[in-house]
Amino acid sequence: MSFLSFIQNSSVKYATLSMQKSLYNELNIDILTNDFQKIPNPDKKYMLYAHIPFCHTFCPYCSFHKYAYDEEAAKKYFASLRLEMTAMKDAGYDFGSMYVGGGTTLINEDELIKTLEHAKNLFNIKDISAETDPNHIAAENLTRFKGLIDRLSIGVQSFNDDILKKVARYDKFGSSKQLYEKLSAAIGILPVTSLDLIFNFPFQTKELLLNDITIAKSLDPEQITFYPLMKSNLTKDKIAASLGVSNNDFEREFYELICAEFKEYCPNNAWSFSKNSLSLKDEYVSSNHEYVGVGSGAFSFLDGELVINAFNLDDYSERINAKASATIAKCKFKYKERLKYLFLTELFDGKIDVDKFNAACGANLKIALFKEILLLKLTNAIKINGNFIELTEFGRYIFVILMKEFYIGMDTVRAVFRDEAKLKKSKKLRVMAS
Repeated sequence: MSFLSFIQNSSVKYATLSMQKSLYNELNIDILTNDFQKIPNPDKKYMLYAHIPFCHTFCPYCSFHKYAYDEEAAKKYFASLRLEMTAMKDAGYDFGSMYVGGGTTLINEDELIKTLEHAKNLFNIKDISAETDPNHIAAENLTRFKGLIDRLSIGVQSFNDDILKKVARYDKFGSSKQLYEKLSAAIGILPVTSLDLIFNFPFQTKELLLNDITIAKSLDPEQITFYPLMKSNLTKDKIAASLGVSNNDFEREFYELICAEFKEYCPNNAWSFSKNSLSLKDEYVSSNHEYVGVGSGAFSFLDGELVINAFNLDDYSERINAKASATIAKCKFKYKERLKYLFLTELFDGKIDVDKFNAACGANLKIALFKEILLLKLTNAIKINGNFIELTEFGRYIFVILMKEFYIGMDTVRAVFRDEAKLKKSKKLRVMAS
């Protein structure tokens, strides 16, 4: 092993531990007893995130906030969601972009259409991204969203029938051949279709990964995203039970293979690729320093604070219908940790304009994060070109690791807020790794 390889392998371990330390040391969450109102800063731009917490079936690797679908509960929820959007308008917010996540966002098309139309009537929204599973992409249904959804992300995960069976998706969404037929009919209806796949399943081989890449490319969608398998404390046991446990980890090797196979594509960020350069990203946190979350369990990031909505559906709806804030907790990050978060999420897209970053954050990035930037430079993870900090090929992998750990950390937050008994007894929570 060369000295550079040794240093790079060490930096991968350091990046993982550093992100874990930042999350678990800084996430001291205050449980709110008073009504907390989100108030916009007129000098800032915001994105709107809306959460749809319903699925027909649950996948073992998914830890997102969700409930089993019930039509009446969903109708009640969507009505509350529209009321909360109106409250954000009354508070003075405006949004240029909207991201709808879940759950399964297209699970009730009529209610979602009403909600998206409501958002567009309230705000100056120019583009909307949404997620869905392969059961909600029938051509006649997607046509209804023309003019509403600009980018649709479809969770395919794999085109291998054995993997689909092990993660309980084969019976739910169909075989690889059936998925291909569904996707072929769906791609092209909306302006941008993104296929989402997962790599580094236990016992996944290079040949299986290459087959997934080949099939995804042959469908010719506007975007293709490959996420590393994320094992949080909420999912690791379920993943082990369904997929088994492998002593081998090919994450970096597989990631480098993916990058090599997508060299002719435009990178949206460290794990997403487009046929052509696109402004619509698959990770809203990387494109937006500030965002407002509406809906059950939605997160907002405002003025250096993580702001958390009520998770329980009844609690959420009661608060909204009483014209009270849906916010139940918040966590204020220290100045340096906030800069590290913004540095991570923005550089995940590939590069940072240092002057623009400093102006937006009121910071001197190269001084405030001198040690972090120096380490990234020494390990050949970044290059500095004038006013720009850019990721190298190795740096892209480092930032995949960092973003993966960030999302695993958010899973830990969700786990805490699902423990309602603990919440009722607490005024402050310390989120700890377990």
